[in-house]
Amino acid sequence: MADIGSSIALIGLVLFGLAIFGTIYVATSRYKLAPSDKILVVYGNVKDAGAAACYHGGGKIVWPLIQHYAYLDLKPMTIRIDLQHALSQQNIRINVPSTFTIGISTAPSIMQNAAERLLGLSQPQIEDMASEIIFGQLRLTVATLTIEQINQDREAFLSMVSSNVDSELHKIGLYLINVNITDITDEAEYIVSIGAKAAAEAIAGATGDRAKALQMGQIQVATADSNREIEVQKKESAAIAGKAEAKKLEKIAVQQADSESKMGIAAAVSLEEISVQEQQKNAIEGVNLSLADIALSNAVLAEREAEARQRSEVAKRHAQEQIEKAQYSLESERLRAADIAREQVAKEQIEIAADAEAGRQRRIAQGQADAILAKYKAEAEGQQAVLEAKAAGYKSLVASAGGDPKAVATLLMVEKVEELVARQTEAISNLKIDKITVWDSGNGGNNGEGGSTSNFISSLMQSLPPVHDVAKMAGIELPAYLGEMKDE
Repeated sequence: MADIGSSIALIGLVLFGLAIFGTIYVATSRYKLAPSDKILVVYGNVKDAGAAACYHGGGKIVWPLIQHYAYLDLKPMTIRIDLQHALSQQNIRINVPSTFTIGISTAPSIMQNAAERLLGLSQPQIEDMASEIIFGQLRLTVATLTIEQINQDREAFLSMVSSNVDSELHKIGLYLINVNITDITDEAEYIVSIGAKAAAEAIAGATGDRAKALQMGQIQVATADSNREIEVQKKESAAIAGKAEAKKLEKIAVQQADSESKMGIAAAVSLEEISVQEQQKNAIEGVNLSLADIALSNAVLAEREAEARQRSEVAKRHAQEQIEKAQYSLESERLRAADIAREQVAKEQIEIAADAEAGRQRRIAQGQADAILAKYKAEAEGQQAVLEAKAAGYKSLVASAGGDPKAVATLLMVEKVEELVARQTEAISNLKIDKITVWDSGNGGNNGEGGSTSNFISSLMQSLPPVHDVAKMAGIELPAYLGEMKDE
């Protein structure tokens, strides 16, 4: 039993050693390092790190089955942006050729954006994405500035471009390393005109300054010559007086020098010893004071550096916050302006369509009115022409009848006799009689008159108005050659 227990213990010990060895092997084989030029991105089950955990420098164990890893390259990318026909604030189109150097940022929040948006993309794909962002922000920055602001203060222009582009690149995990704008031109040669104007003003100013300098130089030369002559005269007079005074003073100085020389030798020895002691004392005190000043200066410098770093960090965060607010406000204004522009365009299109439709309706109505007016006018003119022709004919007829209107009326009535007879005949012919029954005894009429049948026919004919009666109703008496009416 003791041997079996020993064997089991030995087997358990071997298995435990194998487990430890296997764990160490797996850990060492799955330990991934983050090179200095790359970011290690571990994704999968990364607990509280979000979608992925990013590491720049150091390393991390990547557990199999539940985690995987990839790298983001930190090498800079250079993008050539050739912005053409960008519209400035003055509605002048300019060309802004520029070069942007960008890279993936190692700042924690921006690095997390890169892991979420750039992982798995090739460098050309990343450059294309960044180019679109840079194009839009560069065009937007140009639109907010005048030509003078862009051309005269290039540093401020570059600062605005860098700020706008950098804040947008952060959203996809990139940051702006450098921007270089080679040359700015415009289609209207406005910048060239500004340069020519500035050169002309500079040349004119330099010419004026040169003339003023020459004039001042001549004045200064004349003044210097005059002052020199006065000084020469003063020095000559002073030299004459000074020679006598110098001789007198020289004698007094020699006497004083002899006495002072004797006294000075003794005093010099004493003063030399005192001076050496004082210098040693001052030197020691100076060293101590210097060390104290250096320590105090270092302390003050360290304190000020800490305060400066703190203020710089606060200012940087405040500036970043202001930039983000400005970008958000600018984007909101741009979207609002785009919506207003679309609504304005739609409104103008509706108004133009309504005006066009109203104009078309007016033209149709005007055309119809003109057509009706032309029709009535033509009819009136035709009637007027007929009446004028009839009036002229009647006038000529009256003149040919010797001025007798009654004769003219009679003549016109005679012309209508044939039509009247035709009308009467037509009236009889248009009568529709299916059957006429006449009761006749056959004995003939009374007093030798015809029978009932002949009398019916005669009465029927007499029911038509005679021509003379028609003429009388018109107030006209027919001539005798047309026959006369007999009174019954």
